[in-house]
Amino acid sequence: MAKSTHNPDSTLSIPPSGRLRLRDYLAVASMLFALFFGAGNLIFPLHLGQLSGSNWLQAGLGFLITAVVLPLLSVLAIAITRADGVYGIGLPLGPAFATVFMVLIHATIGPLFGTPRTATVSFTVGLAPLIPAQHQKTGLLIFTTVFFIAAFALAYKENDILSNLGKILNPLFLVLLFIFFLVAFLSPLGSAAAHGPQNAAYLASSGALARGFLEGYNTMDALAGLAFGVTIVTTIKLMGMEEERKVAGVTAQSGFLAMGAVGVIYILLIIIGAMSLNRFPLSENGGVAFSQIVQAYAGTVGQAFLATLITLTCLTTAVGLVAAFGQDFHKRFPKVSYHVWLALSCLLSFTVANFGLDTIISWSTPVLMLLYPYCIALILLSVFSPLFEKDGTVYFWVVLFITLPALLDMVTTAPAVISQSAFGLFCSGLRSHLPLASLGLTWLIPALAGLFIGPIAHLRERAIRR
Repeated sequence: MAKSTHNPDSTLSIPPSGRLRLRDYLAVASMLFALFFGAGNLIFPLHLGQLSGSNWLQAGLGFLITAVVLPLLSVLAIAITRADGVYGIGLPLGPAFATVFMVLIHATIGPLFGTPRTATVSFTVGLAPLIPAQHQKTGLLIFTTVFFIAAFALAYKENDILSNLGKILNPLFLVLLFIFFLVAFLSPLGSAAAHGPQNAAYLASSGALARGFLEGYNTMDALAGLAFGVTIVTTIKLMGMEEERKVAGVTAQSGFLAMGAVGVIYILLIIIGAMSLNRFPLSENGGVAFSQIVQAYAGTVGQAFLATLITLTCLTTAVGLVAAFGQDFHKRFPKVSYHVWLALSCLLSFTVANFGLDTIISWSTPVLMLLYPYCIALILLSVFSPLFEKDGTVYFWVVLFITLPALLDMVTTAPAVISQSAFGLFCSGLRSHLPLASLGLTWLIPALAGLFIGPIAHLRERAIRR
């Protein structure tokens, strides 16, 4: 990561009073919004609305926990612990764990899954319907080439990320999204309560809540929040705010503004998804649903509108992801420059993107089932770390108890080549005996057990030291 010094040429700088202005907070919040809100944040809530039907509220509440509250807590975790990235969040468990955790998180939200998905979703949902089937692969190759060159260029200068995202791309995206909401609610496709759940898992209110919670994993935002921490801290310091306590305060306040806006948009999208059942059957995914809804209102012109909307929001997220990858890896491995790490991230993302969206999604699901329990635990432990002096003992017991169920969840949800093997079937049988297996939350009870034992061990060690 480049040295966090104020750039006198920056368009945003700390005023003589030593306090940021409202417009500065809004600019940072706008950047945070742009970093978090990608194509998945548009399509997953729509699909959730279709799946849950009349139970959209319960499913939406579950979705907000993992897609809004957890990402907000991840930003607060960075602020409270004054960490500058994923590595700092995992450091209470030792440098080795912190390094492995950082690599896994960045690989997942970066070049292996998250960043390639920004390109493939924008192409599949926005442009593929306009391109003949025989030219799809060529079209994807050309699109991803242009897409990642643009992402590299926008992230090249660290001090320009705030201006590029917060002041240019994000406002344009919000204007287009506002137009979509305006049309959808002035001329609704029907009542959101007219059709029941389209999936048996959503029939009961508790089931809808749990399924919404798990659907929130797909946004990857809780993982991304930890990774974006280094970008957020760097940007605020480049504005001239050097004192750690004040940087933490700006991060927290901007996070509340950004994630509040994200939450409102999610609820509106979930309602629109439920309303769309009055015109269309349950779609394969939210991308198909989005395309159907837009074309119902505006035909081919609507599809062109959707292509612009999706590409803008994907590009903003891609810029944040490749920048965070470059900054965090340069900080941990400083012999390689930020720009080399940035180029490597873009090149790997381009390569994976050309395997196609279906392949990316099928392999990302098991990885998310493994990483999310760790991520949730570390975020919550970081937020409450002042209560136990950030003692690694508490972290250790929680992470230890999570490991087995998280590994079983990963194997069970992997593609058939793994999940249907003899080893996969053995893991599935073992997993079925764990509490909350039917809800996909096998890690929760063990995590609570670790959270009970950890503080006791912490108090005992403190008493011995005295």
